Amino acid sequence: MFHKLVQTVKKVVAPVQDVLPALTIFIISYALLMAEKGNRVLVACSGGLFMVVFGILDLNLVFFRYIDWHTIILLLSMMIIVSITSQSGMFEYAAVKTAQLVKGKPVPLLFLLSVLTAVGSAFLNNVTTVLLVTPVVFTLTNMLQLKPVPFLMAVIITSNIGGTATLIGDPPNLMIGQAAAGLTFNDFLVHLGPPALFIFILITVGLVYYYRGEWRGKRGTEAGQQLQDLKASDYVTDKNLLFKSGVVLVLTISAFMMQPLLHMEITAIAMAGALLLLFLTKDEADPEKVFQRMEWTTIFFFAGLFMLVGGLEETGLLEELARGLIFMTEGEMTATALSMLWISGIVSGFVDNIPFVAAMIPVILEMEGYGIGDLRPVWWALALGACLGGNATLIGATANVIVAGLANKAGHGFSYMDFFKIGMPTAILSLFVSTIYIYFRYLLFY
Repeated sequence: MFHKLVQTVKKVVAPVQDVLPALTIFIISYALLMAEKGNRVLVACSGGLFMVVFGILDLNLVFFRYIDWHTIILLLSMMIIVSITSQSGMFEYAAVKTAQLVKGKPVPLLFLLSVLTAVGSAFLNNVTTVLLVTPVVFTLTNMLQLKPVPFLMAVIITSNIGGTATLIGDPPNLMIGQAAAGLTFNDFLVHLGPPALFIFILITVGLVYYYRGEWRGKRGTEAGQQLQDLKASDYVTDKNLLFKSGVVLVLTISAFMMQPLLHMEITAIAMAGALLLLFLTKDEADPEKVFQRMEWTTIFFFAGLFMLVGGLEETGLLEELARGLIFMTEGEMTATALSMLWISGIVSGFVDNIPFVAAMIPVILEMEGYGIGDLRPVWWALALGACLGGNATLIGATANVIVAGLANKAGHGFSYMDFFKIGMPTAILSLFVSTIYIYFRYLLFY
């Protein structure tokens, strides 16, 4: 097999007039995304359009092969559910209650905000969670006269760790779940939940130790009393909406977990939950306004990325990359899986993990044709590397960029290097833990 593989690698994968334009468009688009030059949605969509203009893709291929509509519809459905739920004040209520439980003390507050962020990121998604939690952090830290940056750092890092644990928590997992046949919501929870939980505890303790000097002598005295005087119920804007959205949210997540018994696609479950909530809340939440608040930029960003990666796949470059990786590791599962973990972790630290995973999924799918058996260790390695590696820098994950932007607007901005000092050690430690986990759970007796 490997003799044939070596011969195949030497072949030209596509005419030069197709390969060079596709590679040039891809590299320029990714360079602009990395450097944050221009609007990321316009960059991705423009790159995809150029793939069509230069004849690398045609629109039939774009709409019927390369744009993953399962991922798009699943994202839209979850956005609808979260958008309606957020109007009820559920998330603000939970945040105030969390702060009151610890009486405004900084260390327990950081820990509980981290738990709230991680759990929300796991069962909603990390982008939506940080959009909801970050404004609450500003409110609480202002009231308690604390610097918000340590809490913002915790929100970013724990959102990516929490999002690692489930299929819907982080966009890379969502993309992997749609691409890898047979992987269910419960599979992600069972296989990625344990390392995510261990890493969460380890990193949260590290953050408390790192920022211990910031909070020395601050016990939340007078400011803490002001917090205790708040009524969390005042943040609930509509009790009927809270009840309806809470019930549908629980039903949807429960259906995700029971997917193997229901024999339904996870996208169909999300669609059913979104439509049910729209019907139940049409009087409290106008559907037209719900759709106006949707994160359409994220949807178009995904579409542009699918087109960019589709252009590379159409030329055969991704197929050659898959062959090259297998050739380098000689198809040995341990080397392949651990290489995927570290490559995805390091690259995702400096490139948004969404486009990287979009590029790597076809590569792993190509591996199926070269004699490698069970590819699940490679899928789990990609998921752990991409999600946890996104903590390394401010541009490593979408949630990072969102929190940094909100912090700048609120006058509490922090620099690339401020985050790098915490994010890079976090990512490296997380990848080491993941290496041990993957090796002993999947590879030792493979």
